[in-house]
Amino acid sequence: MANQAQQLTLPTPRTYTRTDFAALRAFVQHIAPSVIAHRYYDPDDREVSPQAATADAMERFLRTMLDDLVQLALRNGSAALAAHLKASIKQHGSAKLTSVTLRMVEQASALAAASPAANHHVGLWLRPLVTKRLTAERITTLGELVAYCNSHGGSWWRSVPRIGAHRASVLVAWLRRHEQTLGMRVDDDVDAGPLVPAVGLGNVVVVGGSIDAPLLAPFERLAIPTALSGEHGTNRAREFAFIRADHDLAAVHAYLNRYRDRRPTLRAYTRELERLVLWLVIVRGVVLSSMTVEDCEAYKDFLKAPSASFVGPKRSRASGRWRPFASNSLSADSQAYAVRAIRAAFAWLTSVRYLGGNPWSAVSDPATVTREVIVQVERALPADLWRLVRGALDARCGAELLHQTEDEVRQWRTARAAILLMGDSGLRRDEVANAHRENLRPLPANGHQEKGKWGDSKQVQQQRHELIETSPRPAILALSVVGKRRKQRTVPVSAATLDALRAHWADRNHDFDAMMMEGPLIAPLVIPGTDAAHGKHDGAAEAHEKLPYAADALGRLVREAMKRLAGELLREGVLSHDAHAQLVSTSAHAFRHTFGTRAVARDMPIDVVQSILGHASLQTTSVYVRAEQARMLDAAASYYGDEIA
Repeated sequence: MANQAQQLTLPTPRTYTRTDFAALRAFVQHIAPSVIAHRYYDPDDREVSPQAATADAMERFLRTMLDDLVQLALRNGSAALAAHLKASIKQHGSAKLTSVTLRMVEQASALAAASPAANHHVGLWLRPLVTKRLTAERITTLGELVAYCNSHGGSWWRSVPRIGAHRASVLVAWLRRHEQTLGMRVDDDVDAGPLVPAVGLGNVVVVGGSIDAPLLAPFERLAIPTALSGEHGTNRAREFAFIRADHDLAAVHAYLNRYRDRRPTLRAYTRELERLVLWLVIVRGVVLSSMTVEDCEAYKDFLKAPSASFVGPKRSRASGRWRPFASNSLSADSQAYAVRAIRAAFAWLTSVRYLGGNPWSAVSDPATVTREVIVQVERALPADLWRLVRGALDARCGAELLHQTEDEVRQWRTARAAILLMGDSGLRRDEVANAHRENLRPLPANGHQEKGKWGDSKQVQQQRHELIETSPRPAILALSVVGKRRKQRTVPVSAATLDALRAHWADRNHDFDAMMMEGPLIAPLVIPGTDAAHGKHDGAAEAHEKLPYAADALGRLVREAMKRLAGELLREGVLSHDAHAQLVSTSAHAFRHTFGTRAVARDMPIDVVQSILGHASLQTTSVYVRAEQARMLDAAASYYGDEIA
């Protein structure tokens, strides 16, 4: 039988990512496989990087990749390259490449180069350090990264800790080069820097545009056209003004400057006046110093349903996608607060003789419902869940738990100290963020306080230190904090909290129990590598030892710790799905409620609970009593029901 031509079917070549090629170049340059595994992959993530689990696995993967590329180059490369590779294989048993010949092999083996796809994990294409920072924000695939960039706009990278402007620009450029294979387009305004409209000058935006397409900017980037500046407003006072303000924006800034030392109040008043000024310029076309009662009533109606172009998700104030409203419908209480805040600002501008009168004095507040005191006690953790959380936190703060890096352990210790300050002392997150070591004083077990004004002198510090050392029983420590309405109060600090603080301070290379120690009780262990962070810390090497967490950052730390803890406990089988759902939604403030409910359950006098929590009214504290009574009645009803059955 005549021989028939045989068709040779070649196997589909394996595909390799950009990271794989970078790792192979390092391997050719004789860098150890163990180093390559940690530099280009995440050895701890077996699902994404199984080839980096061990040094041997890494070497086998790279040698296999090298053989694959050489075989492709022999079939597709030039005759000269093929001859060189065959000679090398004949002499050494396998191809020995240099950096130059590797580039030639890569070009000839283009079939092995994978194309990025939207469903690819970011770890397949990006360095481990970048991957960890993205996945920490729940950005796990390239498609999610593109969607995140598009939703956040030009300043998207500001929402991802330790992703700076330069790295962001490189990522965006790479995503744009692969838009076709990703099947997703990166928006035009997505870049490393904030979006600045064409009519802007530098980082200043001239407010204008139309109602449907306005040009909006917060006060720090805001410039108003001269015609709407208020320089010649009809309500400008004719007498000598007490402030040096030539136009409305300068007058508003003079008013806000009064609250420079009260940051929460400053943020709230700035928000309300920003909204008013932007509405006046873009929607109403009226200057602030020419407002009439009719304009005020029109703005009240606008607050009920802001225009869609004024509404958007929370974004950085430096972003071109920043919007003054986060919701297209404000509650009646929010509307009333806005009117009262604006009326107070106009009253002050009238009192300093910038305005001739206050049109808002003739405007009534939006109708609201007077509600009973609402404290979301249901957020408090039940006693058994609170004990489980504390035990799990202690386990993760030690060295015995596997698969944890030292950085992760230190971060757990920071979160534990913050959580115990709220859960054992009833502090708000702002109070925890601003609590200082020098405001801790010991109280003897018999209840006699040390005499003198604590924290003022070396002698008092010495007395405090001696009292701790000589007390027959562990001294009760009390912490002085400044809470809402700038009221100072003293709260007890438990022994478990003190141990947690000692461990956190040891991570900061400080002795918590040393005399004359000062500084924030909770402080970041690492300063993010951003210009804003370095500017805040003045670039000093030890600055992070002096500056505390911002309240929002502390809240994020606690929330992320609870979400991670909930997931791990659920996988371990020690947490029910209902408890998991509660922990996932647990915020920092929930631990304050936990303290309130536990204190009442253990028969702490209600006036003492009120004092520790800093409630202005006993009625507010009584909510915890009613909640505890309701739980008691529910438990009794269940018991009686079981008896009948």
